[in-house]
Amino acid sequence: MEEVALIVHYQALAGRGDEVAALLARHTAATRAEPGNLDFVALRGTEDPDSFVLYERYSSADAFKAHQASPHFEGIAVAQIRPLLAERRLEVRRVVEPDGDAVR
Repeated sequence: MEEVALIVHYQALAGRGDEVAALLARHTAATRAEPGNLDFVALRGTEDPDSFVLYERYSSADAFKAHQASPHFEGIAVAQIRPLLAERRLEVRRVVEPDGDAVR
């Protein structure tokens, strides 16, 4: 199975970054506990504390679908975080892995 990687850009409504960060901390903990999650990192902007970038990796497309169907995704990400956002952009990516000869 092929891994699924995502980069998600959040721009919170002006001054709402602290609320988004607190919710992302809860969402991160719950997502990392999912069996198909390989990595989930939420990054907050240093120059713009209302901006965030999420880096997510899942073991398969099915694992990502399970994440989207999870109670914490619906209850935190969709119901609580999204209303605090001015913009949300999702990029789906493929992981580039080195081949056996690349190490030499």
